[in-house]
Amino acid sequence: MRYIAILIVSFAFFDVYAQNPIGFPKIITYGNLEYRGGTQNWDIDQDENGILYFANNEGLLTFDGRHWKLYSLPHRTIVRSVKIDRAGKIYVGAQDEIGFFYPEKNGTLKFNSLKNLIPERDRQFSDIWDIFVLKNDVFFRANDRIFHLRDGVMRVYRPEGQWEFMGRSGGRLIAQDLRGIMAFQHGVWQVIARDRVLEKDHVTSVMEYGRDTLLVTTLKNGLYLMGNDFFTRQEGASDPLFRKHRIYSAVRVSKDWFAVASYSGGCYIINKNGEIQQHFSSAEGLYMNNLRSIFMDRNRNLWLGLDDGINFIAFNNAIKYIYPDKEKQTSSYSAIINNKTLYIGTSNGIYSNLLTAGNPDLSYSKRAFKEIKNTSGQVWSLREINNRVLAGHEDAALVISGDEASAIYSQPGTWLFEPLSLFYPVKDIIAGTYNGLQLIEFNKGAFLDRGPVQGISETLRFLLYDNNSVWASHPYRGIYRFRLSADHRKIIDKKLYTEQNGLPSSLGNYIAKIKNRIVIATQKGIYEFDERSDRFVPSVFLNPILKNRVYHYLKEDGDGNIWFISYKKVGVVDFRSSADNKKYSIVYFPELNSQVVAGFENIYPYNNENVFIGSTKGLIHINYKKYLKNLRALDVILSSVKASGKNDSIIHGGYFLRDGGISKVQDGNNVISLSKEYNSLHFEYSSSLYEQQHNIEFSYQLVGFDSHWSDWSGKSEKDYTNLPHGDYTFRVKSRNNLGNESASVSFSFVIKPAWYETFWIYLLCLICLVGFVVFLTGRQKKKYLKEQEYFRSQYLLEIEHNEKEIVKLQNEKLEAEVNFKNKELATTSMHLAQKGQLLSKIKEELQPLLKLDPAPSDELKKVFRLLNEAERSDSEWEQFAVHFDHVHSNFLKKLKERFPALSSNDLKLCAYLKMNLTSKEIAQLMSITIRGVEVSRYRLRKKLQVSSDTNLFDYLLQVTEH
Repeated sequence: MRYIAILIVSFAFFDVYAQNPIGFPKIITYGNLEYRGGTQNWDIDQDENGILYFANNEGLLTFDGRHWKLYSLPHRTIVRSVKIDRAGKIYVGAQDEIGFFYPEKNGTLKFNSLKNLIPERDRQFSDIWDIFVLKNDVFFRANDRIFHLRDGVMRVYRPEGQWEFMGRSGGRLIAQDLRGIMAFQHGVWQVIARDRVLEKDHVTSVMEYGRDTLLVTTLKNGLYLMGNDFFTRQEGASDPLFRKHRIYSAVRVSKDWFAVASYSGGCYIINKNGEIQQHFSSAEGLYMNNLRSIFMDRNRNLWLGLDDGINFIAFNNAIKYIYPDKEKQTSSYSAIINNKTLYIGTSNGIYSNLLTAGNPDLSYSKRAFKEIKNTSGQVWSLREINNRVLAGHEDAALVISGDEASAIYSQPGTWLFEPLSLFYPVKDIIAGTYNGLQLIEFNKGAFLDRGPVQGISETLRFLLYDNNSVWASHPYRGIYRFRLSADHRKIIDKKLYTEQNGLPSSLGNYIAKIKNRIVIATQKGIYEFDERSDRFVPSVFLNPILKNRVYHYLKEDGDGNIWFISYKKVGVVDFRSSADNKKYSIVYFPELNSQVVAGFENIYPYNNENVFIGSTKGLIHINYKKYLKNLRALDVILSSVKASGKNDSIIHGGYFLRDGGISKVQDGNNVISLSKEYNSLHFEYSSSLYEQQHNIEFSYQLVGFDSHWSDWSGKSEKDYTNLPHGDYTFRVKSRNNLGNESASVSFSFVIKPAWYETFWIYLLCLICLVGFVVFLTGRQKKKYLKEQEYFRSQYLLEIEHNEKEIVKLQNEKLEAEVNFKNKELATTSMHLAQKGQLLSKIKEELQPLLKLDPAPSDELKKVFRLLNEAERSDSEWEQFAVHFDHVHSNFLKKLKERFPALSSNDLKLCAYLKMNLTSKEIAQLMSITIRGVEVSRYRLRKKLQVSSDTNLFDYLLQVTEH
């Protein structure tokens, strides 16, 4: 969208006949590259939803505030006229074609030709220039005939010569041919006015003028008044102008004003006397002066169809722009009204305008601006003191008298002025200059320079006088507080307040007086001075309202409202209205974003109908009272819904059908179902408040997917991709900068499940899943049992192995014990043998004594007797046999029972063999020779009946195991 925001105010008389008001509304241009249609736009209409329709060279063009759509006719002919009836049918007239557009089931407009209803002999015709609807009748005008559609029947009216015009005024249809001006009454055309001028000129519009009077515009001869029995010329100073530029069409814009579209002069606003009140042309911002159509929408703003493009004029808007110098397009830094004169301080001098009386909205003043002499250069501020206007200039301090200014002093440059008294007249004034403070005295009607105030040399742009103190904010150092001497010529006390005195920062502080408080706009909200603690503290009153934001400017108006600028955004805290259960409301003006002069912000709230704001180009004027009254009901339009898949498809074209007609809500019985492949959707929405498009934000929610409404945003479209199957409802609503919300618009749809998401597929999958689980469970069970069997066998093997190991260990232990016992037995046997040998040796040693003494003594006999008894004693053997049987499982007992014939010596030999003793060890134990051992073995074999081939040891083991 190409915005041209009011761009230039014309100062000179237009064609020496008219002077424009000083305030101009916003003008927006839409070019053919933007709406993507033909260049020329021949007719305009608006439906009940606020959507605009343009008869365009390439078809029917629609606009909903955000989105353009072009609907071509079947043979792509030029559309010359458009009109909408109460049922919502959009009738169009084209070259050799008439018909209407009406939504299809999916809400997309479709063309329906009516040409087949025309009698066959009249089906060939030229352009249809006008269409009008009267109740159930539709009339189409071509140059050579008028078609009348009623109840599906098309009648044809032929003129005398040709039909030059067809229009509607009140409840009558009016047309013109060579007979004059005619009205359609009771089914026939009747002449109601004749004049010779009508024979050479043709009518271009007919509008209600008075109770029984119509205002008639003609192409070449200007304005006429027509009644029941008269047709007279409306004389006026604009006649030469209209004869020059010609009138193409006109509409009534208010009770006393009319808007006239000309062929080559742009658009004129005239009163009932034909006097031009305002002129819109290329000099004022129109894309071109060649108009082809004009239309006033339901919010009383103007739309102009051009030879190339479309212009929108926010004619009823409360914001206007004032350009005191249209050639230089200077920035404005200050404004003030004094003695009914508006003064504007700009980047190139001061301009004044003697305001015209009669309209409380001063932007309608029609006198030209004058440049004040001797003010060339940068003007920083304007201040009214003692009913005189003082100007802070880059070169001096100026006082304005009439059309010129004189210097109070020449140097240094002056920022602003501050009176040192609240009483009139003010005697002493201080000026903040580039080099500190300057004292000015008012004496006998003159402002006199009293020189610099001693004690400060800083540049001071912001000053306030309060309670015998002068406050000044420095952009880099903090806040100064000065106390002046009684004669105000020097500073007797000075203090600088910084972070140590409560300020959040020494940078970027702006001082103001709000609600009789000294407040500081800081980088972290609003602070005010606390006299008791001699510190700055967060404002208890303003901080809850304005929050901890950065503010660059504060200004209180006469009604107690607080105007502010924050990051080039303008707003006001309005204490006369409430919102959100608070005793105030905050109104922002998004139309003005980034238009204020950064660092030199200025707002002059003269009254609630005239608020002036310094701007980078010209001066902004707000009729705040009208701004609040222009609160029209917000609406929201769901422009289109597109589904993306293999091919994009429009599933909603912007119109709802219900009960056979166009509706504002969706028919619950007409909910569309989409296949899975079309589960990505694109939504477009808008609002038809065309003059507030910058103020409008949207919030949306897709019920079934989003859990809550989205944040507010100026974006007018939303995409959802890969939505799962289910039931959905898309809802969208709008709001403006005043916090007013529209009702939501809803669109419901269903995304069907894919073939693999149906109940039977789910059932099949469930069966397969159950079968798989059963199979898997069985398999796992088998695997488990197999593993358990394996573990069991391994366990049994392990047990068997362990038992064998235990038996082995037990056997090894027993064998070790047996070996140990055998060793003990062997040791015992050896001990017994050695004992026997010892006794025998003793006996042998005592034998010679017996031979020497034939009569041995009793003691000696007793010794021999004891030795013999010891040799004959078997107690040691019996003890040995008991221990041996205990170790070898009753080996000797079993052997004795099996072979009773075995002697004691045989059993000893068997025992020694069982002990696996060698023949030498056996010989020692039995006190015989090795040969004797062999003989004893031989005898034993015979008793046991064992052959020499059999191992005697193995045999003894075998016979004693059982």
